[in-house]
Amino acid sequence: QVQLVESGGGLVQAGGSLRLSCAASGHTFSSYTMGWFRQAPGKEREFVAVINWSDSTYYTDSVKGRFTISRDNAKNTVYLHMNSLKPEDTAVYYCALDVNYAIRPRTASEYDYWGRGTQVTVSS
Repeated sequence: QVQLVESGGGLVQAGGSLRLSCAASGHTFSSYTMGWFRQAPGKEREFVAVINWSDSTYYTDSVKGRFTISRDNAKNTVYLHMNSLKPEDTAVYYCALDVNYAIRPRTASEYDYWGRGTQVTVSS
């Protein structure tokens, strides 16, 4: 059983930065695709970014140029570096793992394991 634990969330002013981490335990994930999603109050879960087994990445339009997804396979950890944060980035951020070999999974149903989430709040 894979367990994912997010950390690094918090309160930050608009224009600031945060780095989220997602640590996996139970199994290594060097060959798996990892994604980040977010969910704001009253809204559905939204795709943010994905990194696949070859380190190819893709981002939703609203975060392109501001967020960077990366991974450290030796640590079984995926990161989301968030710069130039905006109030509309406020949400609970979740990491997820896809055990299949989809190249660019962008829907929640394509992922098999999920973390509990970490809150990111951006003040104006």
